[in-house]
Amino acid sequence: MKPLLFSAALAALAAAPACAHFQLIYNPEPNLERPGDVPLRLIFWHPMENGHAMDMGKPLELFYVFKGEKIDIGETLAPITFTGAQNGAAAFEAALPVKRNGDYIVGLVPAPYYEESEDIYIQQITKVFFNKGGIPSGWNEPLGLPTEIVPLNKPTNVIAGSTFSGRLLSQGAPVAGAEIEIEYIAAEPDMETNAVGEATVGPVPGGAIVAITDENGVFTFGIPRAGHWGFAALGAGPATEHEGKELSQDAVIWIKAYDLD
Repeated sequence: MKPLLFSAALAALAAAPACAHFQLIYNPEPNLERPGDVPLRLIFWHPMENGHAMDMGKPLELFYVFKGEKIDIGETLAPITFTGAQNGAAAFEAALPVKRNGDYIVGLVPAPYYEESEDIYIQQITKVFFNKGGIPSGWNEPLGLPTEIVPLNKPTNVIAGSTFSGRLLSQGAPVAGAEIEIEYIAAEPDMETNAVGEATVGPVPGGAIVAITDENGVFTFGIPRAGHWGFAALGAGPATEHEGKELSQDAVIWIKAYDLD
């Protein structure tokens, strides 16, 4: 990892609360059986502690990639209010059009968010995965984002009790020695009311859950329970400034784990 990027990541982690900001692209079910428009909720939140939600600005880019083709879905964006356990915040809904079988990788480039308490901007470039028909078609391919996490396990049906691995890239190159912050959606959003549901777990003791990338930019984490898991590399992106202030450009990925029946 570049020294400046590594320093930025460490500084961001040091300043972060025990359960940090995580950008979501949310739908409860990534495995799809029928064609149609899949509703999405874009929320900037503290999901593991079921905590404070942040106001999102209009995303700079929202798209999906299917079999190597990138399709913009920014025109489906509409503002909503997400009601968390502590407050309401500006969020967005959108729709993913699904027709053929295969992998649909949704990417979000949000507007930088100003975190007043730290006097920095945060931009969490986020990916989530859907699949129709159980047929793989590119879930392990990078999207060419400024920074991103590429899954090394199929991200739509990780088994609880197994492991998940990903490779962190910045400008297409693996990032060694980076800290990956790990988050769990403790209380899943209700798609009808845009409000948080009941929490199933509480924050873990000892602060953020963290893994470290190896010399190839790869990290591995044991998945202890079913549900939605997020992984964020803080300060991994090439951009370090926005409107004259420090910018933490982060890579975020979400997966879903299932229990074996």
